[in-house]
Amino acid sequence: MVQTSLTETQKQICIGVLALQGAFQEHIHMLQHIPQVALAFPVRTTEQLRSVDALIIPGGESTTMALVAERSGIWDDLKEFVRTKPTWGTCAGMILLANEATKTKKGGQRLLGGLDITVNRNQFGSQIDSFESSLHISHVTSSTKDLFPAVFIRAPIISSINTPD
Repeated sequence: MVQTSLTETQKQICIGVLALQGAFQEHIHMLQHIPQVALAFPVRTTEQLRSVDALIIPGGESTTMALVAERSGIWDDLKEFVRTKPTWGTCAGMILLANEATKTKKGGQRLLGGLDITVNRNQFGSQIDSFESSLHISHVTSSTKDLFPAVFIRAPIISSINTPD
């Protein structure tokens, strides 16, 4: 196999993963296996945020992430970042990127915005409704006796994709 170098059009990029709470380490680990990603690291400060080309906001607890971001002084910089640079949000990250959220905690949910969607938080129930179960999945396990450990969480859904009037 011949290894080729990156062309000018395949610029290597630096991707940060918001590391205030949640599953940030898993994202960093996967990003380190992508050849076009020169560097992937946790972002906890404004200085770190300013040094990345793109950002991932991972799954976790959106309320906690918003609270920690505000108390640590990075919230306003995050709001600006998501309006000017590529940002991906998974689960709690998607909630934070939405312009609108329903099924929020009492008093509402603080949002970064920038993604013109409405998200229903905890669409499938509250935290107490999350559970684990072992499943037989023929393409994942080798026999009917092998079971795959599955975790079912109260995930958000996109309830509407909004369009400007």
